[in-house]
Amino acid sequence: MKVKIHSEGTNILIILLLMLGVINASAWMFIRPAVIPTIFSTVSGVIFLLVLNFFRSPKRHFKGSTDGVIVSSVDGRVVALEEVYEGECLHRRVIQLSVFMTIFDVHANWCPVNGEVLLVRHHPGRFMSAYLPKSSTENERSTILIKATNGDEIVVRQIAGAVARRIVTYAEPGDHITVDEHLGFIKFGSRVDIFLPLDAEILVDIKDKTIGGITPIARLPRRKNH
Repeated sequence: MKVKIHSEGTNILIILLLMLGVINASAWMFIRPAVIPTIFSTVSGVIFLLVLNFFRSPKRHFKGSTDGVIVSSVDGRVVALEEVYEGECLHRRVIQLSVFMTIFDVHANWCPVNGEVLLVRHHPGRFMSAYLPKSSTENERSTILIKATNGDEIVVRQIAGAVARRIVTYAEPGDHITVDEHLGFIKFGSRVDIFLPLDAEILVDIKDKTIGGITPIARLPRRKNH
């Protein structure tokens, strides 16, 4: 698995490196005893490595057939799996499957299914903890409606959290997508909700760990005429 730095983090990492460089150079030039600038340098190194780790972007390829398979959009842990009413796009009862990301997880988002993007909509909102259920409707978020190859429509919702302040969505209406493509990126924290048909076969459970672009989380039924 190849790992590179995501383009969303390039500018942030450059600015952070310059800031830390100035702080540490000043500390070594003007502060004594030497133990103090040594502590500054150690802390700065840890901070930079944590941010560098956050913006890693591994190259992934789903192995096996993608026919009807829903793949996790993100690295994280399943925090919600329940029947709900999705009132923004689908207007019916569905299964909500939510995966929460910590600051240590990869924050690139993968497309969960092969299909066509029908709608992309961004909503301003609050920045409460993304672990809370009401964050799905009250936090800053982006909603993506996708028509899967079997004809089913599913919704993916990128949700900002208490730390995350920016959601990036690459998908646009009319795009034909595959599970090996990036859907977007959420900077510093949050979760992704996926809304599935009630007759979808769920392959994960609460607290299960998922890997974006790799872990199959559900399977859509075969539909007639598709």
